[in-house]
Amino acid sequence: MLDDMIDYLQDIRQRPVWQPIPDDARAAFRSGMPAQGSELAAVHQQFMQHILPNAIGNTHPGFFGWVHGGGTPVGMLAEMLAAGLNANCGGRDHIPIEVERQIVRWMAELFGFPATASGLFVTGSSMANMIALLVARFRALGREVRSHGIPPKRQLVAYASAGAHGCIAQAMDLAGLGSANLRKIPMNAQFQMDVVALETAITADRQAGLQPFFVAGTAGTVDVGAIDELPLLAAVCERNGLWFHVDGAYGALAALAPALRPLLDGIELADSVACDFHKWGQVPYDAGFILVRDGAMHLDTFASRDTYLRRDARGMAANSPWPCDFGPDLSRGFRALKTWFTFQVFGAERIGQVINETCLLARYLEERVAAQPELELLAPVALNIVCFRYRAAGDVDAFNAGLVADVQESGIAAPSATTIRGKLAIRVAIVNHRTGQQDIDALLDAVLKLGAARPQFITTESA
Repeated sequence: MLDDMIDYLQDIRQRPVWQPIPDDARAAFRSGMPAQGSELAAVHQQFMQHILPNAIGNTHPGFFGWVHGGGTPVGMLAEMLAAGLNANCGGRDHIPIEVERQIVRWMAELFGFPATASGLFVTGSSMANMIALLVARFRALGREVRSHGIPPKRQLVAYASAGAHGCIAQAMDLAGLGSANLRKIPMNAQFQMDVVALETAITADRQAGLQPFFVAGTAGTVDVGAIDELPLLAAVCERNGLWFHVDGAYGALAALAPALRPLLDGIELADSVACDFHKWGQVPYDAGFILVRDGAMHLDTFASRDTYLRRDARGMAANSPWPCDFGPDLSRGFRALKTWFTFQVFGAERIGQVINETCLLARYLEERVAAQPELELLAPVALNIVCFRYRAAGDVDAFNAGLVADVQESGIAAPSATTIRGKLAIRVAIVNHRTGQQDIDALLDAVLKLGAARPQFITTESA
């Protein structure tokens, strides 16, 4: 089984990135629960026949959809070790907790946070952003919010860029604050949050009797990879007494690349930072992370003292506070191990080099797109995401949506689609450490060839 996975990764370039799922493969997963077991070899054969060939394909160097990391065999093996150990990392006194704490210290150092900062592995940045918002809610409303909920006359409002990830609005929803109370601030020409518009919105909300409490800056927006002007946002938050959070789901790890680190100036001023090791960090899914400057406040937001979870000075119940005191999960897998292995084996410098190389490939694609009269760029390239479209007459959006599906179904490459200022874009996110210039060329060649073959009149004039 291990050999099969190593072979799969070694030969990944010879496989299609993605392929439509055959009917027989879907049908294989519509049977009822087995009453009796089967031989392991037979079950593995089902995996090889139906599951392995029909995955989303993000380990492939031609995968450019969304922001999915490529993983590594090192992380895969670490995940196997973690599964064998089967540690519950909610708490108690065992070394897996120390591994997680070590990575918390590494991240605090990377982002310029104090040694008293706290951190936690979670499923991904959607959960990390929600934890940050809950800590900010605790600071704004005090300890009683945990027992009595939101006071009826204390309506909290938060702020994020119009280009921020939808999980910020979801966090407002789940925190009982209401997604309508997230102000989506317009963006400037560089797709960054408009700082003047932010301050105007804060002032207007205060005059309306509302309570501003939280600003989410973004380091690597989902559509174009833009980084908000973090020092300016930090100054706004400082003047107004607001929690300054940075959603750095993938972009925060640009701090590992010396050439990119200046783009994150100001992140050291944040109250909290969310990031995913399973994106640019190339750690297998899932490995999200939240870092909070005020570790004591983070602890007060979540910690409880149930008798079942009593703490002692010695024995297995020693060494608290535990990870379960910093988030909602008590049962937690050993996510930290695959991240620890990745950093130990490759080192921060090599990981940073890979991150920088994906951005250089994005610049290469940007240049190639600009040189093609059939194509047009739709947004400036900030990091590793390139958004463009094929020029066409008629319904340009429908044409490009169909073209994206054509490229995906070809198996050559797998971009995704998004909408940039009202225009549907072919979105190429370069994340995988396996991706090289030849994969960019293959993508572009497929776009040009399949675009020319689509049954619609093509023009070099913008529609």
